[in-house]
This record gives sequence, C-alpha cells and structure tokens, in this order.
Amino acid sequence: MIQPQSQSRPLTPLRLLRALIRAAKRFNEKGGWVMSSHVAMSLMMALFPFVLFIVALAGAISSDMPTDDLFNLLLGSWPKEVSEPIERELRAVLDSSHSSLMTVGGVLAAYFASNGVEAVRFALARAYHDTDPRPFWQTRLISLALVIAGAALVIAAVAIDLVIPIYSNMLTAAVPGQVTSWFTGVGVSWLFVAAMPVLGVFAFHLILPPRRHRLRRLLPGILLTVLAGGLAGWGFSIYVARFASYSATYAGLAGAMSALIFLYFNAAILIFGAEYNGALMEDDAASPAEDRHEDARQAAG
Repeated sequence: MIQPQSQSRPLTPLRLLRALIRAAKRFNEKGGWVMSSHVAMSLMMALFPFVLFIVALAGAISSDMPTDDLFNLLLGSWPKEVSEPIERELRAVLDSSHSSLMTVGGVLAAYFASNGVEAVRFALARAYHDTDPRPFWQTRLISLALVIAGAALVIAAVAIDLVIPIYSNMLTAAVPGQVTSWFTGVGVSWLFVAAMPVLGVFAFHLILPPRRHRLRRLLPGILLTVLAGGLAGWGFSIYVARFASYSATYAGLAGAMSALIFLYFNAAILIFGAEYNGALMEDDAASPAEDRHEDARQAAG
C-alpha cells in the first residue's frame, strides 16, 4: 500500500550534495557500520543455502543443468580473488550432498537463505525510518518469495544461455553471410551477471520496506548503490590481489574472510544508499513547512 507522501523537489546538484552529507551523518548516528556487519554475516550464512537451493531446483527441472554456468551467474560479478575460494567450498558441499538436496534439506536451504533477505529488510526499514507492523509469517514469506524468484531467474538465465548457441547455429545455417556473426559463440551470461546485482538492489528497495515508496524517490539511492558497488568491487579486487595478506593472518579461513569483508563493504554501500534516499525524503517533508515559514516572514516584513 502506497501511503501519501510529500511533494518531491527538483534534485539540484546542491541538494544532492547536502543529502550526501546528511546521509553520512544518518549512517553514523544509527550505527550503520554495525548494521553492515549484521547484514554481511547474514548474507554470508545465506550464500551456501541459496546455492544449494538453486542446484536442487535446477536438478529437479533438468539433470543436465551445468553447475559451472550457475556459479558464473552467482559469483561472476565478484572479484576473482574472492569468488574462487568460495566456489571451491561450494563445490565440495555439492559433491557430498547433491543427491539429497530436494528433500527436507532443500526446503531448509531456502528458509535459511531467506535470513539474508530478512537482514536486508530490517536494515532498509531502519534507514527509511519505517515501522513494520507486518507479522513474522508475512515478512518471512516475502523473503522466501525473493529467494525463489532469484533462484528461478538464475536458472532461466542458464537455460537461455544454453539455447542461444543452438538458435545461433540454426540462423547461421539458414541465413547466408555474416548476419548472425554477433550471436555465434557469444553467450548472454555476461549480461545476466551485470544485471543481477542491479535487479537485486531494485527488488530490495521496492519490495522489502514496509512502506511502499515511489520509484522516482528510490532511484537516487539505487543509482548511488550500483555505482559505488561497482567501484568497490573493482577497488577490492586490486586490494586483495596486490596488498592484502589474508592467508598470513587467517590461514585456511582467508577465502571466507575476504568474502565476508567484501560483503561487509557492499552491505554498507546498500545501507548508505537507503540513508541517502531517506535524507532526500526528509528534505522533501521539511520543505513545505520551511516554505510556509518563509512566506509568513516575508508577509510580516
């Protein structure tokens, strides 16, 4: 349900800059770094159940679903230095439990994966100053629905990536010349790898908060999150490759720790983007009162 909202003002550069400063203050005052730790840990603990659920669902649909493509879609946007150790551990888990995933374990995997979504929901509600009157079962069903939708999207992307080469070969045989040269040997997995984090951010902001905010009010924070997240991934890959020494500090836990720190920074960026939207919304809510005060002052003068 969309609640009445104040009229939004034009997003001038000065207003955007002021909101950025205000968002940093809100983030610090409300323990944003602590909440980022909670979200990062929850997402890390949800990652393995989510992958297990996807593989279980894919195995129920088709026994020929390639797990390599699944991992590429899930972890392709991560820095290689972070994704490779996690992928090794995930493959080890799959090798030992693949046959029983679609039993009770598959259901539990979906439930535990929804814990990560629940942590994001709680963080966004705090950022937007929204109270959540919904009962536990309703918010949990929403989180489960997002987990299932995400798994279905990954499987659909893999299926499309498998069909495209077949379609391309058919076109190559039917159409002379180089008309289909762009399609030949080119998959679409790279497109899904780039799009999935963006779709995830949109879904989190649009669906998870208890109050439905208009998309145009959410776009500034979403765009900030996507841009900052891309820069953070690039910077973190350089840092891990050239400067970090997790193996010396954490030994066998180096891969898990690098992934956890990567998720920590991304969680902070996600929460900061929501705080940025919250700062703009506060500015919109305050502007009518400020305008009335200014009108009264001018009339008195």
